Amino acid sequence: MAAGLVAPVVTMIDRAVAERVSGRMPFFKSFTSSLQQFVLRPHIFLFARPTAIMMLLYSSTYLTANVVDTISSTAQDQPASTTTSGIAKFGAVSSVNMSLALFKDSQFTKMFGTVAPRPLPPASYALLALRDSMTIFASFNLPSKFAPTLPESIEYHCSRLSVAQFATPALIQVFNAPLHLLGLDLYNRNQPMAVRDRLRKVLRDWPATSLARMCRVLPAFGVGGVVNNNTRSSMMNALEQVA
Repeated sequence: MAAGLVAPVVTMIDRAVAERVSGRMPFFKSFTSSLQQFVLRPHIFLFARPTAIMMLLYSSTYLTANVVDTISSTAQDQPASTTTSGIAKFGAVSSVNMSLALFKDSQFTKMFGTVAPRPLPPASYALLALRDSMTIFASFNLPSKFAPTLPESIEYHCSRLSVAQFATPALIQVFNAPLHLLGLDLYNRNQPMAVRDRLRKVLRDWPATSLARMCRVLPAFGVGGVVNNNTRSSMMNALEQVA
């Protein structure tokens, strides 16, 4: 359910970022083009290869998180609806997410870049893997740690865990956007180049890309994370009552 909600929006944003970085098309022109196709020809957009790849990525990520939560809560004799955090969850979720995210990035870069398709260089893989590990940690491990530090008055309006689930993945994008930009630049401009020339491009695109990635991660791990947690909690509570 959560993956189906977030995949279309994240596909539009990731495609727009890839086309902007490669110089193929401005961000908003690409995004509006995808949005127009989604509205006017949804069957084509939803069953296209980019959306299918995104669905695989997020459905696998949420499923892994849910399985680890269920196993951990059962092993620790806690309610099955408990949301856990720890090295086991980070390791399992990041392994699944990063492997599929790198596959997604390589496919998007080839589909929406301006150069002839070729393998991503090892440096790009390393930068994108570090980017994804930071996002996963901020999305699945930090919220439960960060939520108790928020004012209790927030509970009158919404759950502190829900607020943390939105805040932590979004804020980390300020720090991992440069990794994303440099990884894509190493693919798009694979010729030898001075470090300062690459950094100049990264610094130029940093603010816009940080904002775009925040907009991307809010549905992916904000809305998607809250929907996934609430759906799992409701299902586990129902099972506990039956048992």
